[in-house]
Amino acid sequence: MKLNFELVPDSCWYSNLRSELPQEVWDKIRKKAYARAGGKCMICGAPTSRLEAHEQWEYDDKNGVQRLKNVVAICRPCHEVIHIGRTQLMGREREASEHFMKVNGCTYAEYRKALGEANEKHRERSRREWQLDVSELPKFM
Repeated sequence: MKLNFELVPDSCWYSNLRSELPQEVWDKIRKKAYARAGGKCMICGAPTSRLEAHEQWEYDDKNGVQRLKNVVAICRPCHEVIHIGRTQLMGREREASEHFMKVNGCTYAEYRKALGEANEKHRERSRREWQLDVSELPKFM
């Protein structure tokens, strides 16, 4: 699927580039992502005047390493899908589910299945502590 949920393990909450880096460094990284996006969401392709920077992580489940993969500029609706747990708490799941189905060209049943799988992966990954690997950071600066 083009748009997926990216549920961060519990032990990694609040550990992100925006909070860990000096503001001027984060600003440089996010502005480069905005420039690469050219005014369009890097996931769904929708033109937008307000992009949001999103860190994409990959997880080495065997070794417990959370590795920075990319920093992309995306629209708010895509960001709300990616962080569906927060979106649900804010009462916006209906809008997020509709966006997920539209972008992925799928049914509500497929949305629910993907969400269930993401929640299961989140539960598994939240059972351990993770080491942060930001060795790829320089390529985004």
